[in-house]
Amino acid sequence: MSTPLRTTLASLAVLAISACASTSPTILKNGQQGLNIDCSGQAMSWDKCDEQARLECPAGYQTVATQGVPRRSGDVGLADADLGNYQTRSLVVVCK
Repeated sequence: MSTPLRTTLASLAVLAISACASTSPTILKNGQQGLNIDCSGQAMSWDKCDEQARLECPAGYQTVATQGVPRRSGDVGLADADLGNYQTRSLVVVCK
């Protein structure tokens, strides 16, 4: 395999991995088992957090907490993007 092709494939693999929300189990103050879903970064959105929550909790989920940049209503264009800052987004849910 040629070096440019190898570099391109490696770059695509990194992008594919970085576009996924990460999930880790957490114990809530009341002792319940919850999930912390991290969808931080410019390539992510609150929709990615919600999508990951639906994948992890097929029977549904209850949102317990959110942390990070506020959710925006409506479509956000490139002119509205905060391109200079790393955006943090975290969603804590309990599966039903």
